[in-house]
Amino acid sequence: MSSDHPDDGYDLVVTPDTAGWGNAGLRTLTMVAGGSHDLPTAGVETIVVPLQGAGVVVAGGQQFELSGRRDVFSGPTDVVYLPPGAAATLATEAGGRFALCTARTQDATRAATRVAAPDVPVQLRGAGPASRLVRNFGTPDVLDAASIIACEVITPGGNWSSYPAHKHDEAGPHEAALEEIYYFEIAAGPAGEPGFGLHRTSSSPGHDIDVLIEVHDRDVALVPFGWHGPCVAAPGYDMYYLNVMAGPDPRRQWLITDHPDQAWVRSTWTGMPVDPRLQDGSFGA
Repeated sequence: MSSDHPDDGYDLVVTPDTAGWGNAGLRTLTMVAGGSHDLPTAGVETIVVPLQGAGVVVAGGQQFELSGRRDVFSGPTDVVYLPPGAAATLATEAGGRFALCTARTQDATRAATRVAAPDVPVQLRGAGPASRLVRNFGTPDVLDAASIIACEVITPGGNWSSYPAHKHDEAGPHEAALEEIYYFEIAAGPAGEPGFGLHRTSSSPGHDIDVLIEVHDRDVALVPFGWHGPCVAAPGYDMYYLNVMAGPDPRRQWLITDHPDQAWVRSTWTGMPVDPRLQDGSFGA
C-alpha cells in the first residue's frame, strides 16, 4: 500500500475503516516551522512519535516536550501517550514529521504521559544476517495503555527481520489476536538513490492471504492476519519500520507463533555474532 493518499493534511492515513478491520490505525504528518495541529483522539488512544524533528504536545493543561531526532535512524525518541478523547495539540518550532499510532478504545482511565528517549529499551534480536535492533517505546512492559502496542525496528542493509515468519491472528494461551501495521522508511544511497526492501505475508490456518511486495520509503503494509515476515533490506539500503498493533483480544500482550517451517532457524543464532553495525545498540546515533 503506497503512502500517497493524504487526508486533512496528513501524508498517510490508515484507520480501521480504510484498512477493513477493527482496531489499529496510523497517520503521518509533515509540519512546517511554527506549525501546530489539533490531534484527532476521539475514540482512539494515540502515541505521538517524532520521525524527524522535535515538537511539543499540550494536553490536559500539561506540556510534554518531544526532543525528537534527526531521522528515524538516529536513535530512540521521546514519545507521548494520549488517552481517547484528550484535547491535545502538537506544535513544532523548526518543523518536522510525526507519526500518530492509534488503537480504538473507550478506556480513558489513563492520563497523558511521556516516555523519554533514555527510557526506551533498545533490544538486539537475531544474529548474523538476521540481526536487527528494536526500540520498544510502546510495548506492555514500557507503556501502560488500553490496547495499543508499538515499537520500531532497524534492519541494516542486506539483513532480514521479522524472521522467522510468525503470526498472531488467533486468541489462545500462546497467541494473541492482533492486527498490525508496518510503516517503512528506507535510507537512500550515497548519491540519494532511492532504496527498497521486500515484505512478505502468507496464509495461515483459516486465513487466506498472499502478499510479496517491494517496499520503498514511506510505504505501508497491512497485516490483518497470516504469517508475516521476512522483511528484507536490500544490500546498501538500511530499513526502518514502525509497527502498530491492536486487536480484539482483551489481553494486551504480544504473543506469537513462529512459522513451523522456519522456527528452527532461531537455534542457528547461538554463538553467532550480532551484526557489528548494531552491536553497541547506537545504530545511526
